[in-house]
Amino acid sequence: MLDHTGIVVSDLARARRFYDAIAVPLGLGTADNGEHAFLLGKSAAEPIPYLWIGTLRPSYWAEGSRPGLNQMHVAFVAPSRDAVDAFHKAALAAGGTDHGAPGPRDAFGNYYGAFVLDPDGNNIEACIRDLQPARIR
Repeated sequence: MLDHTGIVVSDLARARRFYDAIAVPLGLGTADNGEHAFLLGKSAAEPIPYLWIGTLRPSYWAEGSRPGLNQMHVAFVAPSRDAVDAFHKAALAAGGTDHGAPGPRDAFGNYYGAFVLDPDGNNIEACIRDLQPARIR
């Protein structure tokens, strides 16, 4: 079970625009976490799990690490296939790069997902695992 994870970004304002945009279709929100970071999660009432996003160098980083060097992968649970589609569209409009258009992923059973690279090259996904037959697009 995910408690939290974090990624370091090179430009906090640019990252905030991107993550604010993708939060909406996933039913998530962002909140300030000091001058150099913000959190992405469900709500103040349900604070865990969360994604920490900031510009500070984490104490656990290996020497030579920098934003985008060690690509991170984060997959968010989406409430529907339409939300996966909206996530992908919002991410591209907010400066993300397509890394896998919305659609079924046959290797994973009835799995529907979309992948984007955030402005620092981290692989961000939204997905739903459901029992409904895959729709034809």
